[in-house]
Amino acid sequence: MSARTVSTDNAPRAIGPYSQGTAAAGFLFLSGQVALDPKTGALVQGTIREEVARVLENLRAVLEAAGTGLDRVVRTTVYLTSLKEFEAMNEVYARYFGENRPARSTVQVAALPKGARVEIDAIAILG
Repeated sequence: MSARTVSTDNAPRAIGPYSQGTAAAGFLFLSGQVALDPKTGALVQGTIREEVARVLENLRAVLEAAGTGLDRVVRTTVYLTSLKEFEAMNEVYARYFGENRPARSTVQVAALPKGARVEIDAIAILG
């Protein structure tokens, strides 16, 4: 099996020794994204809704760089620093995914990189 790294300037650069995404076996495996602005590298300041929107825009950019899109996502994991923000996260998440409802887990974590409140990773079908 061969794998290829996927990257784009339209999403934040990885902040560690990993790639934005890896394409293999007909799938794209996306690393977790937090609400970093791809132009400045700074964490988006604002509500959880604004953070979730930035995260999903970052994921969309990596998906598009690989030739796929949010409609081809089959699995996500959402990491929240507070499950009290679950409902607000869901509102934005539902707008982005529309009728596509990927399998998903949501977990509360103690902390996320750069002080983010949400991180989302994904798996999508290529093509």
